Amino acid sequence: MDITRHPDDLSEATRIVGAGRRSEWTGAVVNPPVWRASTHLYEDTAALFEGPRTNEDGRFFYGRRGAPTQWALSEALTTLEPGAAGTVLYPSGVAAIAGVMLTLLRPGDVVLISDNAYDPSRAMGKGLLTDFGIEPRFFDPLDIAGYEALFCERTRAVLLEAPGSLSMEMCDLAALAAVAREKGAISVLDNTWASPLGFPALERGIDISLMALTKHVGGHSDVMMGSASAGPELYARLRQRAQQLGTVVSPDDAALVLRGLRTLHLRLKRESDSALAIAQWLAGRPEVAQVLCPMLPGAPGHEVWKRDFTGGCGLFSFVFKGGTAVARNRFVDGLSLFGIGYSWGGFESLALPIEPSGYRSRMAWPPGPADEADRHGVRLAIGLEDPRDLIADIEQALVAWQGR
Repeated sequence: MDITRHPDDLSEATRIVGAGRRSEWTGAVVNPPVWRASTHLYEDTAALFEGPRTNEDGRFFYGRRGAPTQWALSEALTTLEPGAAGTVLYPSGVAAIAGVMLTLLRPGDVVLISDNAYDPSRAMGKGLLTDFGIEPRFFDPLDIAGYEALFCERTRAVLLEAPGSLSMEMCDLAALAAVAREKGAISVLDNTWASPLGFPALERGIDISLMALTKHVGGHSDVMMGSASAGPELYARLRQRAQQLGTVVSPDDAALVLRGLRTLHLRLKRESDSALAIAQWLAGRPEVAQVLCPMLPGAPGHEVWKRDFTGGCGLFSFVFKGGTAVARNRFVDGLSLFGIGYSWGGFESLALPIEPSGYRSRMAWPPGPADEADRHGVRLAIGLEDPRDLIADIEQALVAWQGR
């Protein structure tokens, strides 16, 4: 099933089913086989000498450049990101962020990083990039004037994330990207939360779209991978730097992510619907001060989400009304249907106690007009369980929060 032969007006659901399934890669089977190979053989020395002259997916060369299993996944992801010329795969989401930053930045450059970004992104700015002589500057993505004032002649890139990690602020991505372009900087978005199905980043003005495929695309909590999709010039640069760094993903992992990709739209819809139902229920609870879920009407950032996004996912946070960190931890420990662990986007629900103030330079926690006493938060990653069962589990765990 060759998606490139289909009309451009196919729905996302249809494109997901066919993406990356070229007949020369699948043969007579449905899925691309797992091509495990370090060495690619040539018919003769003429073919050997020709090999280095081409560098694109679909042409055998050596294992680091992949084979049909990896090529199929890259092509499928590119198909889902309107405006992308190609997609580079990385062994984790953090590796994707590092690979992109090391492509765009040189010693002496400045990179602007959203203050509510994923903590490993912040740590990379203050660690790896600083070690390479690159200056990180953190900005409040809700303060566009303040963000614009941080640019200088050395600013080369901006790292965005929406919604914000843990605290779930929703910023105006198109406006932030437009400022970056006007200033001559490249905008990079961690688009793991919504994916291209909920926010087609390149189409909305972003230059490079990242995802932690570990999360929703893999979808089964059994694989780690990242990706970066971009237009022709930036894709070529990303690909070259990834090859210089020896970055490669295993064909077995690529096959797992391809498997997850086929049901991505179904799982995102179910998780989003369940998360919204649970968020609405929590918003009516006296124990809860704030529900931080951009999909929820009345929640912080909802109007921006409604204007710019067509989807979301099962990840959101809430803040208790008063209480203590000990009580908040009792609540998390009291849950029986939620695992306690990092990551999200799998089929199972997870809960994590959060205290974002330790990961902020410019933005306040708790966010918005909140009482300083209302600061003990929980991040919920809603999976595929029945939301009625999850609500019942949360309700019984609230008894533990109350100390009864």
